[in-house]
Amino acid sequence: MSRRGLLIILSSPSGAGKSTLARRLMAWDDSLRFSVSATTRLPRDGEVEGEHYYFRSHDEFRHLIDTGEMLEHAEVFGNLYGSPKTPVEDAINAGRDVLFDIDWQGGQQVRNSPLDKHVLSIFILPPSIHELERRLRARAQDSDEVIAARMQKSRDEISHWAEYDFVLINDNLDETEEKLKTIIMSERMRRTQQPDLADAVRTLNAEFEDRQ
Repeated sequence: MSRRGLLIILSSPSGAGKSTLARRLMAWDDSLRFSVSATTRLPRDGEVEGEHYYFRSHDEFRHLIDTGEMLEHAEVFGNLYGSPKTPVEDAINAGRDVLFDIDWQGGQQVRNSPLDKHVLSIFILPPSIHELERRLRARAQDSDEVIAARMQKSRDEISHWAEYDFVLINDNLDETEEKLKTIIMSERMRRTQQPDLADAVRTLNAEFEDRQ
């Protein structure tokens, strides 16, 4: 039997391990793909249209919003970013899962979209706030001011945990990865993801009729 793909939302505060877990999921199943975002910023060296981003003008992007072609969007430092609906819809109909690395605001927009019945949303929590800060500092990428800003933002992000289908505490990366795999495998078998089920049931009912 065929299946429809899942629209998998992964959200977490910075430092909770979401990016590492997403990379592990794609190594586990090479059919998983990140959603390619659209943006109004100019391409950087080496960036390829349709692979890294869909590059659009402000007018083109606004038109996509106005016509309902954006699953979610946000403005960041004067540029618009968002997820076009059509490529995701095509992937879902072809039975391919699409991974979204977006925050709670983007997640709300996607869940309110026409593709909501295919959404699987998962929030990743750190085991403690102390550990969250330790992980951010261990990266050695940000200044104290940036880390403080990330920590402040994480409080707001964590407050939206109850909006998600599943919530995992990432106190052990390997164990959290296995839990994610179990969730995805189970959700792939949801009734809404199996378009051939109705035909299968009709066939069974026809067999009952033939026995009479």
